[in-house]
Amino acid sequence: MSRAFVKEDVDLPERSGRKRSASGLPPGATNYITARGAKHLREELEKLRAANTDSKRVAELEQILASVHLVDPPDPASNSVAFGATVTVKDKKGRTETYTVVGVDELDLEPDAVSWISPIGKALLAADMGDWITLEDGRTAKIVKIERKSDT
Repeated sequence: MSRAFVKEDVDLPERSGRKRSASGLPPGATNYITARGAKHLREELEKLRAANTDSKRVAELEQILASVHLVDPPDPASNSVAFGATVTVKDKKGRTETYTVVGVDELDLEPDAVSWISPIGKALLAADMGDWITLEDGRTAKIVKIERKSDT
């Protein structure tokens, strides 16, 4: 796993005076995406073009797809959380939650998606199987399962 996912530090646009990208990323941040996410966005763009739709969404999709950096699928043999992985955690009361770490432009494509730049996404990307992480509500939870979804 690239340490860039957990160590990347970018200047907030509010401090730098620069504008956010179409994806809402701070200036200077790389727009990572899974192959699943890129495929979905390309298919959406093709449907809009086939319907001869001249909309703001077409321009937005074109800009997003021009800026994305496709991330290789996670290594299935790894015990570390990687970009694109689906992670199940269990808290001390036995409650489980599932998260899929994805790019900012694919958050609406997965029911359990979290952005790699969110606090929970960063905590997951810095973790391995069996590690304890702090959830956004302050609870701690142990990583009990790491799955690699097919990117096709």
